[in-house]
Amino acid sequence: MAEDATSSPLAPRAQALTLRILARDRVRVDHSASVAAHALALAPTVPAADRDTLVAAAWLHDIGYATELGETGFHPLDGARYLQAQGWPARVCDLVAHHSGARFVAAVIGLGEQLSQFGFVEDAVSDALTVADQTTGPHGEALSLDQRLREKHDRHGPDSADARAQPQRDPYLRAAADRVEQRLRLH
Repeated sequence: MAEDATSSPLAPRAQALTLRILARDRVRVDHSASVAAHALALAPTVPAADRDTLVAAAWLHDIGYATELGETGFHPLDGARYLQAQGWPARVCDLVAHHSGARFVAAVIGLGEQLSQFGFVEDAVSDALTVADQTTGPHGEALSLDQRLREKHDRHGPDSADARAQPQRDPYLRAAADRVEQRLRLH
C-alpha cells in the first residue's frame, strides 16, 4: 500500500521513511540524518515555504541505495521512482532525482534520458540540498566541499562514474556552494 505523502509536514514523514527503508544500513542513516541537519541549518537561504521540502528531500536523498528499491542501480533515480510511486510531491521526487548533480553521472552511465522524467530546477532549494550533501561525509561527518570531493574520488576510484562525470559535475557543485554562501551572507 502506498505511503500517504500528501499531508504536511513532509520532513517528519521523510525521516520516518528513511529510518525504515535504510534500517539495515546504519552508515547511510547517519549520513542522511547529518545531511538533513545541515539542510535545516541552511534553511534560512531558501524561501520559508520551501524549508520543509528541503529537509524532507535531505532525509530522502539516498533511499535509492536500499536494495529493495534498486531497479537501475542508480540511487537518485531509484529513490525518486519509489517516492513517485508512493505519492510523494513531485518537487521532493525531483530533488531526490537530481540531488548533487546526479544528471552528470546519469549521462555518463547512460541513464540521462530516464532521469529527465524528473524535473530539474537550479534554485535555492536544490543548491542547499547539494551543499548539505556535498559537505557531509559518508558517516555523517562535516567536510569541506574539497574534502568531500577527494573522499568520494578515493572511495569510488578514478574509473568510477563519479570520477568520469567530475569535469562537468564539479563546476556545478562549486557554483551551488558559492550561491549558498552568498545567500548565507545576506541572512
